[in-house]
Amino acid sequence: MIPPSGEQITITAGDQQAVIVEVGGGLRSYYVGGRELVDGYRADEMSSSGRGQVMIPWPNRLQDGSYEFDGRRHQLPLNEPERRNAIHGLVRWATWTAAERESHRAVMKHVLYPQPGYPFTLGIGVEYALSESGLQVRTTATNLGADPCPYGSGAHPYLTLGIEPIDRLMLRVPGRSVLQSDERGLPVATETVEGTEYDFQQPRRIGSTRLDHAFTDLKRDQDGLARVELRDPDRGTQVSLWVDQSYPYFMIFSGDSLPNFNRRSLAVEPMTCPPNAFRTGSALIRLEPGSSLTSTWGIARGSTHGPPGAGPTAAPA
Repeated sequence: MIPPSGEQITITAGDQQAVIVEVGGGLRSYYVGGRELVDGYRADEMSSSGRGQVMIPWPNRLQDGSYEFDGRRHQLPLNEPERRNAIHGLVRWATWTAAERESHRAVMKHVLYPQPGYPFTLGIGVEYALSESGLQVRTTATNLGADPCPYGSGAHPYLTLGIEPIDRLMLRVPGRSVLQSDERGLPVATETVEGTEYDFQQPRRIGSTRLDHAFTDLKRDQDGLARVELRDPDRGTQVSLWVDQSYPYFMIFSGDSLPNFNRRSLAVEPMTCPPNAFRTGSALIRLEPGSSLTSTWGIARGSTHGPPGAGPTAAPA
């Protein structure tokens, strides 16, 4: 019997274990010392609520599934029909190939061929690697076509410390600005977080705050990385997700709208652009023929520090 998420690729290093899947090339689980840090899904389940999925060639939502690029209008299928949006890209249900494998790392690859709504060709590789510092995820996209193409990238892990609900956990988000959205989940304004319930620049309890917001204007540490930290003040456990400079946005989602997932864990989604970027052009990356972009994020194992030297290898055009 074939698992719903296809082949399961397990990588290990010391007391760490991560499972990558063939369907969508995503992260199904990540454990450190037997402790679950990513709220994933079982091998006999398919991913739901975006858990662990790769969001390419755009993250989050696209209004009406339509956009213009270089003077041509494109229409994508609406896979969030209740809000009339196209959501989370085109590769999360596609078949990926484990192109490279070692005990501690795997590289998943996929070619996104032209299709209605996105008539461009992308070669995509996602490397998952475990080290003493934790898990590192390096995504590279290359324009294999003859024309420039619009591009954005994101990932959809849910962080967990095994505490339900997440209300009493301490959260730090380094975003100095937050995007306010309408009833369709589309940004309508950008505001400073200061003086609002979305100010998590200093660690504080999540409490009853409902989060489904993109944060930007990220404050970065001396190594150039920005970090979201989740901590259990009672047990002293914590998990930290870091991004390099190619990710200027974090989407933070507490899952309030999900009946079977309500505030069980916290989605921390690195994004190279905000929601609706194909429509607005905000932070949208233009990939010229033959050009590539690599972006890196990771989860630190029990500390607030990602691996030294992690940084972008390309910048948005």
